[in-house]
Amino acid sequence: MQQIILFFIKTIVTFAGINFVLPPAIAQEAENCYMIDSAGTVVNLSNLCPEYQRSQSKTPQIFTARIKHRYGGIPVIDVTFNGQQQFEMIVDTGATQTSITPAMANQLGLVPVGSQIVQVASGEAIKLPTGRVSSIEVSGAILGDSQVLIAPLPLLGQNFFSRYDVTIRQNVVEFHVR
Repeated sequence: MQQIILFFIKTIVTFAGINFVLPPAIAQEAENCYMIDSAGTVVNLSNLCPEYQRSQSKTPQIFTARIKHRYGGIPVIDVTFNGQQQFEMIVDTGATQTSITPAMANQLGLVPVGSQIVQVASGEAIKLPTGRVSSIEVSGAILGDSQVLIAPLPLLGQNFFSRYDVTIRQNVVEFHVR
């Protein structure tokens, strides 16, 4: 197709009285940040392109958490709160918000600052106390300053992994950066 287009361009340019020798087209672009100089040489400019640097940074694009066991078939992984306290949490892709148990809230020194009405799996709407944590972290993936619910089950919810595509494997849960 490119050859046909080049043929027509050369033909039209020749009929107009101008005869150019067109260089061959490059069919594949470089995959990073670059420019092509006047000699046709590709010059790497990735050090000048912040979006390319972010995608090539040393930060992993996949965070992997080992499944410790399963709760009713649902993975349970270790989650660190406030950079110091680690708890087992159920990975609940249906939970809108992360919830911690009253015992966990006590260990974290979390003081309820409000409440929220939530609809639970049974369809019932219940009022739960809320608090704030400075961070929620799983294997290097971190969510800063977040509201959590204080509830009977420790659920890692969408407020944590909404920036990730979640893959549940046999022994690990993967959080793929979007």
